[in-house]
Amino acid sequence: MIRRWLGFFVCFVVCGAAGWSVAGREGVAWGFLLGAALWQLIGSFYARRLLNWLRSEQSNETPVLMSGAPPRLPGVWGEVADRVRRLLKNRHQQYKDSQARLDEFLAALQASPNGVVLLDGVGRIEWCNQTAAQHFGFDAQRDLLQHIANLVREPAFSDYMAAANFSHDVVIAGNFSTSARPIKLSVHVHRYGKDRKLLLSRDITALEQAEAMRRDFVANVSHEIRTPLTVVSGFIETLQTLPLKKADRDRYLALMALQSQRMQTLVEDLLTLSRLEGSPLPGASEWHATRTLFAQCEQEARALSSVLAPQGPQLVFEAGPLCEIAGSYNEIRSALSNLVTNAVRYTPENGLISVSWIVLADGHGEFRVKDTGPGIAPEHLLRLTERFYRIDRSRSRETGGTGLGLAIVKHVAQRHGAELQIKSQLGQGSCFSIIFPAARVRVLQPV
Repeated sequence: MIRRWLGFFVCFVVCGAAGWSVAGREGVAWGFLLGAALWQLIGSFYARRLLNWLRSEQSNETPVLMSGAPPRLPGVWGEVADRVRRLLKNRHQQYKDSQARLDEFLAALQASPNGVVLLDGVGRIEWCNQTAAQHFGFDAQRDLLQHIANLVREPAFSDYMAAANFSHDVVIAGNFSTSARPIKLSVHVHRYGKDRKLLLSRDITALEQAEAMRRDFVANVSHEIRTPLTVVSGFIETLQTLPLKKADRDRYLALMALQSQRMQTLVEDLLTLSRLEGSPLPGASEWHATRTLFAQCEQEARALSSVLAPQGPQLVFEAGPLCEIAGSYNEIRSALSNLVTNAVRYTPENGLISVSWIVLADGHGEFRVKDTGPGIAPEHLLRLTERFYRIDRSRSRETGGTGLGLAIVKHVAQRHGAELQIKSQLGQGSCFSIIFPAARVRVLQPV
């Protein structure tokens, strides 16, 4: 400030002296007036330079970066320019920090497994992440500021938004949902700010399927157990209340034993599935001879065939080369046995069942069960490994099947890194194969 007043004094003195030298005393007044004008002109020049710099800062399209250094001005104008520069620098730094926090926040929302949509006060889309775009079929750029009611036309969602009761969620069909492959979304809206809304979407297709499977599982188990229990309890009541001949009593007891065995088999299969799902994966350090597994499967198959029909289907076992399989003996035996006994149950008396072990050219081992049974329609093939899924329930009950055999086979194959393949045509029989990876198969040299 002292320098400013000093400059003002010097300007007056110089201009006054110049006026004195030109016009005497009258020239002094004109000199002082000229000095004031000169001082004002210099101040206006400095103010204009500062103002031009401020305008360039204001028009800068990238405010995070300063367009240039402030002009070098003397005195108070230089101090003003320096203070403005500091204020702009602080503003730019605050802008960068705010933008960084906003980018981090949006990146977190973008990485969310749930869909996130930000709506303004009238329901227009201000921002959405890619998950939401996939859920609803949005275009994250094109659909900005579009009203969400114009893009999501599900009646349940329209009623939900119209009611404005967001204390609960609503379940709607997702994008690309079809009757063959339904997609279910849980949508929940939360209010925030001034009349703004946060819409969250979650894909609950797997949960819906799991819940449906749980309901079917409970219903199937209840049905499978209730049927033999009804038979057993009825025979017990008959034995308790009626005088029966020995032949009738023996027949009733035999039927009761058969139904009890059916319930025991069901419980054992359920326990097997539970054990497979809850136990660690089998290692590859224990090796088991394929011919031992074959012998046990053949024994079980022939025993079952003799029980089901006096003249059962013809059984042909081809043990193949001497080999060993790495894994859990009990699990592998259970899987192979289930495939063979299934073929015995569904192949007619004059049919043929071929069971073979083959080492493929790439080192994989294939356990194959081929029958000449009635075959399976294409629409049933994909669901055969579901629990309790059976094509002919009456036929399964007659033969003692529980509907869990192929589910056990699938779990065992997955746990050993193997693949279950099913090929079948109506009227031409079926072929079930378990293909074990080469790492779990080794060929032995004959002694």
